[in-house]
This record gives sequence, C-alpha cells and structure tokens, in this order.
Amino acid sequence: MLQQLIMSMVSLIDNFMVSGLGDQSMGAVNVANQINFIYIVFVNTICGAGGIYLAQFRGAGNTGGMQHAYRFKIIFSLAVSLIFLVLYNTIPKQMLAMMTPGNSDQTEIIAIGSRYLYFTSFSLIPIAISSSIGSSFREIGKPIIPLIISASATLINTIGNWFLIYGNMGAPRLEVEGAAIATIIARGYELLMFLLYVAFRKTHFFVGFHRVLHINKKLIREIFSKSLMMFASELSWISSETIMNALLNGRGGAETLAGMAGGFTIANILFLVFSGVWTASTVIIGGSLGAGKLNEARIRGEWIKSGAVIAGIVIAGAGIGVSIAIIPKVFFNLTPAAQSISQGIVFVIVAYLPLWALLNAQFAISRAGGDTAMGMYADVSVNTILFIPGAFLLAYFTGMGPVPMFAILKLTDIIKYFVARHFFKKERWLKNLTV
Repeated sequence: MLQQLIMSMVSLIDNFMVSGLGDQSMGAVNVANQINFIYIVFVNTICGAGGIYLAQFRGAGNTGGMQHAYRFKIIFSLAVSLIFLVLYNTIPKQMLAMMTPGNSDQTEIIAIGSRYLYFTSFSLIPIAISSSIGSSFREIGKPIIPLIISASATLINTIGNWFLIYGNMGAPRLEVEGAAIATIIARGYELLMFLLYVAFRKTHFFVGFHRVLHINKKLIREIFSKSLMMFASELSWISSETIMNALLNGRGGAETLAGMAGGFTIANILFLVFSGVWTASTVIIGGSLGAGKLNEARIRGEWIKSGAVIAGIVIAGAGIGVSIAIIPKVFFNLTPAAQSISQGIVFVIVAYLPLWALLNAQFAISRAGGDTAMGMYADVSVNTILFIPGAFLLAYFTGMGPVPMFAILKLTDIIKYFVARHFFKKERWLKNLTV
C-alpha cells in the first residue's frame, strides 16, 4: 500500500506538471494513459494468475513450483508487451480516435496523444519484466524490496519530468514527449535495479532468462487455464471501463478529459486500499491454503473482508477533505470547468469506496484459492447485461454530464457484489493447489 501511495503521489505531481501545458495536453495524456491502463491490466492479470500458484508453492516450500509460476509471468507478460508495442507504433491515432468520439478537441488531442504513445511504447518491455519480479517479491512476503526500487524509480520519473517537460536547467523543452521520455528512463532504472538485486541475492523464485523456457508444461497449462477465467473477468471489466471512458470523453471538449484526469489521479491515491487487499489476500490466504490450513484460511478470509470495509470507510473519509484541499491548488492551471469535473469524480468514488473495497476482497480471496470463475461470472454478467447497455443509453438518450453519468453507471456494482457474494459462499476457493 505504501508503494501504491508513493506511486500515486508521483502521478499527482506528473499531472500537476502536465496540467501547466493546458487542458488539451493534459486531456491527451489522460486518453493515452487510458490505453496504457488496458496494457497494465493485462500484465497485472498475468502476474496475478502466476501469483496464485507462486504464493501457494511458497506456503508448501516448493521452490521448483515457485520458479515455474514465475516463468509463466515472464513469458506471457512479454508476449502481451510485444502486441501492444506493435499497436502503439502502427495504429496510435486510430486507438485514440476510438477513445474520443464526439469530443470537440479530438484532432488536437489525437496529435498530442499519438506522440506520447509512441515514446511510452519503449517502456512496455521493462514494465513486463519489472512487474513479474516485483509482484513475486510481494507474494513471498518481501514487499520492502519492490517498495524501495519502485519508489526510487518514481522519484527519478518526477525529476525527469521537471527537466524535460519545461526545459529546466538548460534541458530541452519537450512538453508531453518529455513526460514520456522521463517514464522510459525511470522504467529502465527500475528494471536494472531488479536485475541487479536478483543477480547478487539468492531469490528462490527467480530464474535467469536463459532458463525461462525450461517449463513444466503440465503446470503452465494448469495456470493458463485458471488465467483464462481471470482474463475473461478482467477483459469484461476493462472493456466496460474503456467504453464508459470513451463515452464520457465525448461529453464536452478538452476540459472534460483534463477534469477526469485530475479526478482519477486523486482517486488513485484512495485506491491504494485495493492493492493492500489483493496483496494481503494472495500472501495470507495463499500461504495458509498452500500449507493445508483450510480452516485458518477461512477465518483469515473473514478478517480480510472486514478489514477491507473498515479501510474503505476510513480512506473515503480522508479522501473528501484531501480532494477539497488539493484540487484547486494542484490543478490551478486547469479551467474552472475542468476543476469542477475533477472534484465531482472524486466525490462519486469516495461514496463507492467501501463497497468496492469489499468487492475486491471477495475477488482477491477467491483468486488466492484458485477460484477464478467467481470473478468471471460476476463481471461478465453484470457488465454485459447492465453496465454497457446502460452506458450507451445514457450517452445517446440523455444530455448528462460525465460526473452524474459515471455515478449512475457505478450503481451496477451493487448487483455485482451480490452475485459475487453468492459464489463466494460456496467456498470453491478453499483449496490447496499444490497437491
């Protein structure tokens, strides 16, 4: 959670720097990062699927199993990275156009955003490898290592932004491209630090690149079969979010995009509760299950659900005051309309945060035990039947602004909670996957 907090604070600083370039630049970076977010979700899903097994093999003391789970992460994360690398370098304008239908500043946003995507494409491979290594350290109960490395990388990113966006201290003024280049430098540093650490310290899960393809085909197929349901769930979720964002992006001009960027930047600080829930569930529940302590895992699952709700309430309360204080000061370069949208987005997210924390806890506990079907049933059913049709209905038959439209669509998560709760009670997740 501390790592997430540091990275979110740096993201806030990044957006503050980019906001000085105006609504169009900030809006363009926001849309490009909505596409980047799709890539991150795919990589995190792959690491999450491998992490289910890595945590349980760690609980069982099976080093070979841990290494095969790590191999799965590396192989499939790199494969996804190569696909997105090709897309970013061949059809960036088409992707950005799909994300901004009806936006009055679409031409300018696409021109700026496509350059940003081109440069960020060079950070995809480092992200894949660093995510595979960093997530594995958390799954074996050593979160301090990725915390230190990622925190120092985000500091480098911030310093790089200061130099390259505005051309401070004699550096070239590259504006949006400067922000992307700073990201490349920071991701390269992060990867180098991870590789140096695993080279000089004995790490049970790590295997060198020359041994990555020495796989246990049966185990890789088993992990892949579990990950397919996770992909179905995450693909349904990210598709619904992408469609919603594209429709929200069309409710105005650059001020809408810039306002949403500001709001979700603040929200990312509040979302640190989700990373805590997922990591705790993977390590604590996965470790208990891998050791064969099923009743202990059941009790700890209830603890995590209760703790998630309490954390959601506390962080939501703090988020209200923080957003009121921060938005006018950090995003003062944005227009009043953009600032108003930022504030509205944060208020909606704060209202839903306890529910989302509980929903994430149910998903995380189930996945820690290998039950990836629950998330698929909940996400696919609700998103397909309610969320996506609702988004189109509100977009084409109402004149609603982005904030009330966002608030109404997220009411579907109440239904999603009850669907997930039904499957969670079946306890299909209460299983040792290492035997």
